[in-house]
Amino acid sequence: MKKYITISEASTFLGVSVCTLRRWDRENKLKSDIRTIGNHRRYLLSKIIQIITPEKATKRVSVCYSRVSSHDQKADLARQALILRGYAVKQNILNFIEIKDLGSGLNFRKKGLKKLIKMIISNQIDKIFITHKDRLLRFGSDLVINIAKEFGTEVVILNQKEKTFEQELAGDVLEIITVFSARLYGSRSHKNKIA
Repeated sequence: MKKYITISEASTFLGVSVCTLRRWDRENKLKSDIRTIGNHRRYLLSKIIQIITPEKATKRVSVCYSRVSSHDQKADLARQALILRGYAVKQNILNFIEIKDLGSGLNFRKKGLKKLIKMIISNQIDKIFITHKDRLLRFGSDLVINIAKEFGTEVVILNQKEKTFEQELAGDVLEIITVFSARLYGSRSHKNKIA
């Protein structure tokens, strides 16, 4: 799906004034892609990004993203990475990178997740492969998926099972209880070490 932006958004991306963009349009240096019914200029986002970073815009890669919550699950992390790598090769996608994360599904500050989001918004990713939806984030994975769609990145979830509302709600409640229990017991063990 093509994403169009306003002239003011384009001017912010390019670091020039709106007047300069209008002049460039008249001089055929940078034409607007469409005009609205009200005769307002709209620019194709992918075209603007290609002007800003031409080498990155043309070389989009696929990403195999895997995540586990703790060091005890490193074997699962390796298994996820192997499954994703195998799927990418089976789909004849050889231009891919792997991003592995170790951290809670509620943590938005994981190195790999931050790198993934930065790559999405700089238009470097064609497809993202994950084994389950909650590998991105426990809560908020829909937000990352929607951001990816806005930048023309497809998110492929290998094991996607449709859950009823009740099943999703029960899973969310259990996850919240698990996270808060882990934090509570973690803080207690830390206090015990200090004492």
